[in-house]
Amino acid sequence: MDLGIKGKVALVAGASKGLGRAVALGLAREGVSLALCARDEEHLTEAAAAIAEETEATVWMRPTDVSRPEETSLFVREAVAHYGTVHILVNNAGGPPSATFFELTDDHWQQAVQLNLLSAIWLTREAVPHMQKERWGRIINMTSVAVKQPIEGLMLSNAVRAGVVGFAKTLANELAADNILVNNVCPGYILTDRVRELSKVLAEKMNESPESIIRTWEESIPLRRLGKVEEFANLVVFLASERASYITGTTIQIDGGYYRGLL
Repeated sequence: MDLGIKGKVALVAGASKGLGRAVALGLAREGVSLALCARDEEHLTEAAAAIAEETEATVWMRPTDVSRPEETSLFVREAVAHYGTVHILVNNAGGPPSATFFELTDDHWQQAVQLNLLSAIWLTREAVPHMQKERWGRIINMTSVAVKQPIEGLMLSNAVRAGVVGFAKTLANELAADNILVNNVCPGYILTDRVRELSKVLAEKMNESPESIIRTWEESIPLRRLGKVEEFANLVVFLASERASYITGTTIQIDGGYYRGLL
C-alpha cells in the first residue's frame, strides 16, 4: 500500500533507540524526511546515520532534552528552518522510573510531568502553526497501555501519561477543521531496552531473574510473547499517513491482547 507521505517532513522525539528509532526508520522507508531528537547525542548520531544509510532518506538531528521547554522550542524552530515546514510530529520520551507511591518525592512527580506530559504539549505548540499553514498534519503521542490498564509499580507513568490522552482528545477536536489529526498509541510489553531494565528492577525487588519476570509478562499476553519494535512502528507510520485520514482522537493499544477492557 502506498501510504501517501513521500516527501513529508516528520519530527520524531526520543529517536536514538527503541520505539522512537523504529518509528523514525519506518517513516524513512516511506520517503519521509526526518528531524530527530534525543538526549543522548552519541546514540542519536549513530541512529541518524544508520537510518540515512539504509533508506537514503534525508535525516537532520539535534540533541535535545524534551523535558526542557527552551530545548523543545529550539528543536522545532531549527528543524523548520532546515526543511521549511513540518507535517508529522511523533511525541515520545523515555518513561519515568518504576516506584511505588511512598517512594516518590515532589521532584519525581515534577520530572515525570515535564518529561511525559509537558514535553508533548511544548513540541505540539511549536509544530502546529506550521501544520495549519499546510492544512495537513499528523500528531501521534506515544504513551503506554498503562493509560488503559495501570501497570503495577509504574505509579508515575500510570498517572502522568493519562494526562496526555486528555490533552490529545481535546486537541483533536480543536484541530480537526485544520485537517490535523491527533492520536495516541499505547505500547504494551515491547522488547526494548527500557522493558529489559524494568525486568531487572523488578527481579531485584522480587529476588528473581529478569528472564523469569519476562516469562511472567509473556504468560499475561494472549499472544504469549513480547512485541517487536517494528510491529509497533507499523501502527505509528500508518497513523501518520494519508491512509489514516478519518482517524483522530483515538487511543490505540498495541499489546498482543494484554489489555482486557472492551474499549
